[in-house]
Amino acid sequence: MVQDAFTKVVAQADTRGEYLSNDQLDALLALVKDGNKRVDVVNRISSNASVIVANAARSLFEEQPQLIAPGGNAYTNRRAAACLRDLEIILRYVTYAIFTGDASVLDDRALNGLRETYVALGTPGASVAVGIQKLKEASLAIASDPNGITPGDCSSLLAEVASYFDRASSAVS
Repeated sequence: MVQDAFTKVVAQADTRGEYLSNDQLDALLALVKDGNKRVDVVNRISSNASVIVANAARSLFEEQPQLIAPGGNAYTNRRAAACLRDLEIILRYVTYAIFTGDASVLDDRALNGLRETYVALGTPGASVAVGIQKLKEASLAIASDPNGITPGDCSSLLAEVASYFDRASSAVS
């Protein structure tokens, strides 16, 4: 079951039979205060998703041309399209995690069992991890552009965004 940060904190407190602590309330308040920034980041990544994915794949294939060479894991249009699809799905679930402030949706719907699937299919997880890092670089560049977004310090939000990509990258390699 996917939970947002609020539901998760309340469920944990309820399980312990406790009230929410001041630290928990402060963390949730910070999440609310950063809400517009969070929406801005998700909007920027989502509206540029096709470019982010295409550029990440292009860069990956330039660095690892063996992937698209005859016999490579992304050789043939069908396999390359599957690679792009997987990167797009991971990017989409990262945006869900950014929006909710919680990685559980990313873990539950995209990452759990993904490494095992790739191993079974003979997909090089290390190459997928490099592709995810390229998604991260492009997404952070777009998300950190200060033009047309809610003013304020976004360093902690951008670190959170980076952590979701890092989580995905380590899950497949």
